Parts: sequence; structure tokens; C-alpha cells
Amino acid sequence: VQLQASGGGLVQAGGSLTLSCAASGNKAGINIMGWYRQATGKQRESVATAATGGTINYADSVKGRFTISRDNAKNTAYLQMNSLKPDDTAVYYCKYVDRWDVQWGQGTLVTVSS
Repeated sequence: VQLQASGGGLVQAGGSLTLSCAASGNKAGINIMGWYRQATGKQRESVATAATGGTINYADSVKGRFTISRDNAKNTAYLQMNSLKPDDTAVYYCKYVDRWDVQWGQGTLVTVSS
């Protein structure tokens, strides 16, 4: 599986962005796609994950502001980010996990100005 992430950019605080992660290659029927982020000087952290069975998890810091979704027909996961804060500034990575494979997409930079 290969992942292609897109959608990062510069936005003012309170604004919105949508990230996309397109998966190509042989995907398992059961898998998890998710978004992680890494701010400068900090460890990479989970932002949101969505499993094929429908289970969704969010980091407490983004609950109510971010929404993860999947379009399985397009093999694409999305992260709708609303009410962005300067603390959301980071490189965002998408991740794919199934029982045989773990893949990371290239990062996409999100910068939120105050």
C-alpha cells in the first residue's frame, strides 16, 4: 500500500482545512486509516483514526473540531479540521494499518497563524 497525502497549508486561527490521504495498492478488507501529527520539538501523536468497521477515535485536543471520514470506494481518508488553533500547527501524516502492513504517507504541513 502506498499513501499520498495532500491538503496542508497556511490558515488563520479559526479557519478550516481538509486533508486527504489516498491509498493505492493491495489493501486488506479490514484496516485502519488515521492521521497523526508532529509539531517541532514534540513527539508524533495520534489525531484521529477510522477503522473499516466504523470505529473512530479522536485525540481529546481535537474532539469537536476535527472530523475523520473515509470513502472506501475511492480508497481515501479525509480529515476535516475546523476552528484551527496555533497549537494545531504541525506536520500531519496519514497512516494505514492492516494485519500484514503498516505504511506512512509523506507529511503535509499545516500552519495556523494567530
